[in-house]
Amino acid sequence: MKNYNVGIIGCTGMVGQRFATLLENHPWFHVTALAASARSAGKTYKSAVEKRWAMKQPIPAALADMVILDATADMDEITSKVDFVFCAVDMKKEDIRALEEAYAKKECPVISNNSAHRSTPDVPMIVPEINAEHSEVIEAQRKRLGTKRGFIAVKSNCSLQSYVPAIHPLMDLGVTKVLACTYQAISGAGKTFETYPDILDNVIPYIGGEEEKSEQEPMKIWGHIENGKIVNATTPSITAQCFRVPVSDGHTAAVFMSMEKKVPAEEIIRRWNEFRGPAQELELPSAPKQFLHYFTEADRPQAKLDRDLEGGMAVSIGRLRPDTQYDYKFVCLSHNTLRGAAGGGVLMAELLAKKGYFD
Repeated sequence: MKNYNVGIIGCTGMVGQRFATLLENHPWFHVTALAASARSAGKTYKSAVEKRWAMKQPIPAALADMVILDATADMDEITSKVDFVFCAVDMKKEDIRALEEAYAKKECPVISNNSAHRSTPDVPMIVPEINAEHSEVIEAQRKRLGTKRGFIAVKSNCSLQSYVPAIHPLMDLGVTKVLACTYQAISGAGKTFETYPDILDNVIPYIGGEEEKSEQEPMKIWGHIENGKIVNATTPSITAQCFRVPVSDGHTAAVFMSMEKKVPAEEIIRRWNEFRGPAQELELPSAPKQFLHYFTEADRPQAKLDRDLEGGMAVSIGRLRPDTQYDYKFVCLSHNTLRGAAGGGVLMAELLAKKGYFD
């Protein structure tokens, strides 16, 4: 497989740090540029992040002395050094949209962890095991942008990475409605227990914008391409409620689901355990060998025990049982900064690299 030079835009934040650790020994992607805001520009990566490094792994040695560039002012220099960029910036949505389009128009593909372009109809939002075919809309996006290579592809919201993969293998059974309550780790807010003391001994029943994303984004993932745009699916009907809980990493979801076709629980579990998607078929470097894991123990999955399953890229499921209001209920768990954020972005980039979109 061809090797690619890549940049990390927003390298100092928690997701940017996670990108740095995941790319340290990547077989295809080599980091040749780091960028952040003007506040960090001109500093070495080590000096910029040392006091707020949030990863368990040390700062990658190859990046420690790399000088951070200004994501906006140094755009020409950055794009001259890379084949594409990962983007995880903390800015206003309209500023993120403008920044990502500017990189794309300079013929530099953007793999975005941000939400700014998730609702843009010709920007694919790909979970490689579920909707890899949505990459085909990139051709229409390039026509709109007037580019030959440049485009934007986005990763979906981190919380729905736990329950959407569990529902997907059941969609042909006519899933009609879903209630999802998510219990989300503090790293999803870019926090650690040291920087977020208010979360200790506490549960916060509100995360701005999260419930809307949890209800709307799955419909794009399950949508189809028509006339150069992704048309959202109309079913299932999803309602969500999202809580911030005192957990370092790992988003848990309590899911309630109704279906047109009634099947025994054993059939659902079989579908989960046997499910494979393009990421597994293509043997992408970051793909879990088994995407969905069902636990038979009554007290699993647990964030502390199961979030790092298959390098944090697998989804854990448990407690499938009949419900009095819906057909079934179950529990899901995914690692929010690995499968849900940077890891999902790297996996999407691997898929697009395999399909030739960076050539």
